Order: sequence, then C-alpha cells, then structure tokens
Amino acid sequence: MTAVSRGVFVTLEGGEGAGKSTQIAAIARLASAVGREVVTCREPGGTLLGERLRAALFATAEGETPPAPAAELLVFTAARAQLVAEVIRPALDRGALVICDRFGDSTLAYQHYGRGLELPMVEAANRAATQGLVPDLTLLLDLAPEDGFQRGQRGLDYLEREDMEFHRRVRRGFLNLAAAEPERWLVLDATTPEMQITHTAWERIRGLLGT
Repeated sequence: MTAVSRGVFVTLEGGEGAGKSTQIAAIARLASAVGREVVTCREPGGTLLGERLRAALFATAEGETPPAPAAELLVFTAARAQLVAEVIRPALDRGALVICDRFGDSTLAYQHYGRGLELPMVEAANRAATQGLVPDLTLLLDLAPEDGFQRGQRGLDYLEREDMEFHRRVRRGFLNLAAAEPERWLVLDATTPEMQITHTAWERIRGLLGT
C-alpha cells in the first residue's frame, strides 16, 4: 500500500537515551503545521491494555527476578497487537501520519540480538502482533550505549539495568537490521544537533507525505 491509498507509518528506534521522544515531538509539530493528522504512540503502551502491560513489565524492581526472555517477548508483542488493532491501523486507514516510538524492530534487537532468543520464535511473535504491518520508514537514532547512559540516570527499569554488553548487542542488532533493509531505514547519528536530525528526518518524511 502507498501513501496515496493510506496514511504513512514512521517508527523510531534506538538504544537508551538516543532522543526518540524529542524527535517524535518535533516531527509531529512539523507535520501538523502542513495540515496532516498526526498520531503518536509508544511501545509498549498506547492503549489501556498496553499501558497496563507496560506497568506490570517495568514494575520489576532492582533485586527482583526479571521476566524470563520468552515471557518478555510475549508481553511486548501482546501490547503491540493491541496497539496495531486499536490505534495504528485505524489511523492509517484515515490517512494519518502515525509516528511510533519503537515497533517490531525493537523486539528483534532486544529479544533476538540482546537476549539470544531464536530468530524464528521472535519473528513468529512479531508476525502475530503486527499482522504483516511494516513501517514505511524507520528512523534509527544510533548512539553508543556508553553515550546514551551519560545523558540520563541508569536504573530506571530492569532493561536499563542490563550490563553494557547487552546494550552493545542491541545496538549491533539495530545496525544489522538497518543494513539489511536500507530502503526502509534511515540511520541518524544521535550525537548530531537535535535540529539537524529533525531536518534530515523531516525531509525524508515529506517525500512520503507528498508535501
């Protein structure tokens, strides 16, 4: 499906502290200024069920047993399935620009590359959740984990408490995914000034919107 027959679906990916929220807000303002309906969402979350699952997942306190990798995979993809059905697909059907903070690529990066779950299992869970929905554009805000954690405090949730090697595997995963589908991904150096990142991303999105 093209941007002519439906809306445009853009996702932002990256490690901790990469600045995804900042860029989503800036891009949403630019799209609204040219008259497009904009729907922003995050993963896990974006729906009542998704936010409840998010709260349960990230309530794991330091010292408590974290979710098993397979359980983690299924919670993330359950939240995604609800988000796709309740928010993303209806918005795309209306012709909106949907901008999502993380999507299926995060599952591949974190649960396959980071956790080491078998790729067929992760891909099957993703397919069930997305029902084949693929972003039109994925923006990867690439940042070394060491730099990301210098931007904010560590220890806010159990994922942020993982060791640095885990986060390095996740970063390599994102870069591998981007290299495999260069037509869908736009890799942006997250150490670049915020306004420059926004300009580069917006130029690509404008092309998809036809503005």
